[in-house]
Amino acid sequence: MSAHPWQDVLDEARRLEVEDGLSGILRVSRDEEVLLESCLGLADRAGGIPVHPGTRFATASLSKMFTAVGVLDAAGREEMGVHDRLVDVLPPELRPGTLSPDVTVHHLLSHTSGIADYFEEDEDLPGYREDYGDIWDRVPNYRVRDYAALLPLFADLPPVCPPGTAYHYSNAGYVLLGILLSHVSGMPFVEAVTTRVLEPAGMTDSGYPAFDEVHPDVATGHLPPLGPGRPWRTNIYSVHPVGGGDGGAVVTARDVERFLRAVQQGGVWRGVAPADLLTPRVRAGGAWSVGYGVEIRDDGVFGKDGGDPGVFAVALRRPADGTTLVVLANVDEEAVPGLPDLTRSLVGAVLGR
Repeated sequence: MSAHPWQDVLDEARRLEVEDGLSGILRVSRDEEVLLESCLGLADRAGGIPVHPGTRFATASLSKMFTAVGVLDAAGREEMGVHDRLVDVLPPELRPGTLSPDVTVHHLLSHTSGIADYFEEDEDLPGYREDYGDIWDRVPNYRVRDYAALLPLFADLPPVCPPGTAYHYSNAGYVLLGILLSHVSGMPFVEAVTTRVLEPAGMTDSGYPAFDEVHPDVATGHLPPLGPGRPWRTNIYSVHPVGGGDGGAVVTARDVERFLRAVQQGGVWRGVAPADLLTPRVRAGGAWSVGYGVEIRDDGVFGKDGGDPGVFAVALRRPADGTTLVVLANVDEEAVPGLPDLTRSLVGAVLGR
C-alpha cells in the first residue's frame, strides 16, 4: 500500500500533537469526496474529550466571510446598497464620530475605509497592540454581547488614511458591518447571519453560541500553561463571549467546506453572485488580493484565515477542481509554535504555493 500523499505533513501533525499539545482538525476534500480528515488532540482538556469530525471550533476572523455574505444578502433584499455612504445608513450613535462622510459599505467590505482599528495589527501605525487581550483593559470582555459596545474603542480615533486610497485590514470596519446588518435587517446580528447566511448554505452545525451557554461538541479554546508544571488555561477572559461582525462564529470543518462551495457556485443567497465576493478589489500584498470578506490568491485560490488567543483557523478552496482545505484548532501559535508552518506545508502540498 502506498503512503498517503501528504504523509510528511501528517507525521508532523502527530509529532506536534504528542510533543506540544496540538489539538484540532485537518480536512481536505474535492467537492463531495473527503481526501483527508485527521482529528488531533482534545476538544476539552479538563474532560479528556477528543476532537472528532463533528467538533465545532471558534474561527476568529475567518467568519468575516459570513458577515460579508450577510451584508451582500441585505443589499440583494434592497435593505441598503453596497455603494451607500455609511452616514446615510447608520444613525450617529452607531458609527464613529470621526467617520469620513465618504466611507461607503464597499470600503468596509474591502478594507479600504481608512478608519482606525480598535485592535491595530500594523506595527507601523499608532495604536499597534501585540496582545489582543490588552483591549479588555478598557472594556471588560463579558460586556461585549452587542458589538456596539466596541465603538468606544475606536469612535474617536482619527482615520489612518482617506477612504478608497489604501488597503488597511480593519476589524473595526467589520464590527461596523455587523452593526449595519443588524440595523437594516431589524434582527440581532447573530440571528441575521444564522438565518440568512448559515442555514441557506446548509451549515446546520454552525452558529454563534455564547461562552456561558452550554452546547454540545464545542471545542474549548486553550492557552498554554503559565509555567512548567502549571495547567493549561481556557481563553474565556481573552475573547468576546459572543461572535459578531469581525469574527467569532463556531463551525465544523464540513460546514466551512459547504460555505466555500456555495460562494463559488452561487445561487444560495439572495442577490449574491460568486463575482460579488471573488472579484479582487485591492492588492493585499504578495500573491494575494482582497475581495468582499475573502482573500484571493493570484492563481484563483480563495478563502480566509483567523486567529485569536486559543483559536487558529484557515480555509481555502481552489475553484478549478473544487479542492477545499480546512484547518481548525483550539490552540494558537503561542501554544503550538509549529502550527503555522504545519499549515503552510499542508497548503503547499494540497493547493500549491
